[in-house]
Amino acid sequence: FNPVVEAVVEDINVKKKLYGDFLSNICKPECVFASNTSSLSISEMALLSDRPHNFVGLHFFNPVQIMKLVEVIRTEHTDPKVFEDMVDWVKGVEKVAVTCGDTPGFIVNRLLVPGLMQAMSMVDRRDASVRDIDLSLQLGAGHPMGPLHLSDYIGLDTVHSITKGWMDKYPDEPAFVMPNCLQEKVNNGEFGRKTGKGFYHWKDDRRGDPV
Repeated sequence: FNPVVEAVVEDINVKKKLYGDFLSNICKPECVFASNTSSLSISEMALLSDRPHNFVGLHFFNPVQIMKLVEVIRTEHTDPKVFEDMVDWVKGVEKVAVTCGDTPGFIVNRLLVPGLMQAMSMVDRRDASVRDIDLSLQLGAGHPMGPLHLSDYIGLDTVHSITKGWMDKYPDEPAFVMPNCLQEKVNNGEFGRKTGKGFYHWKDDRRGDPV
């Protein structure tokens, strides 16, 4: 069992070209495709390929060499045997597999990203400071870092892109909202850790004080 694991940029048009124009033409029909996307629809990509029955989601978490979890995502087209083999493959590379249907964001990001948006909405409403929001989730809920710190670490541009994509695709889902502070920071090129400024000041990978 030797799947092709794809981890190109999170752009459905790039993935469409990869699956439709390239991989489908060079890989044997029995080869299984697995996308490492964190936010795009597995079903949509599966149907762009020539083998929706041999297509799954395989979402690793960064940094991959440290994080043990892998989400294995099935669609209504996925062959059950292929799905079972993929779960076994994940165990074989010494990761912990969890399984999920093709819901936006799968398990982790479907729970995580709306929570990040709620933290930013609190900033918009001036309900609490950046420092106190993050400290509350660290010391009150046992999180290793607060939601605004985490957003800066991920990249505010990435968080924005995920949220906007979900809002465009699922306009009636009330959990998917765009906070004003996130939009403003992205407009200003303040992406967090990668640019040195977001909700916090950053120097290299070291977080400083809140902005």
